[in-house]
Amino acid sequence: MSKICQITGKKALSGNNVSHSRRRTTRKFDVNLFRKKFYWVEQDCWILLTISAAGLRTINRKGLNAAMTDAFNEGILRMEDVLILN
Repeated sequence: MSKICQITGKKALSGNNVSHSRRRTTRKFDVNLFRKKFYWVEQDCWILLTISAAGLRTINRKGLNAAMTDAFNEGILRMEDVLILN
């Protein structure tokens, strides 16, 4: 799996390093990702997600089931990408 948040869909952006002489070289702005284990109450199982800090706040605000449902509906998350732990 690539470096993409499974809840928000955030991924790395490209930009420039700008030196003192204003010479520009390309660089990559990575996302703040975590591999985090959650207990999914509705399915009665543990799952492992790769989420960003913003995705973690989204789960805290909406709840795990609502955040995952929104990600499924937007096409960000597929059921094959969710690692179910028992």
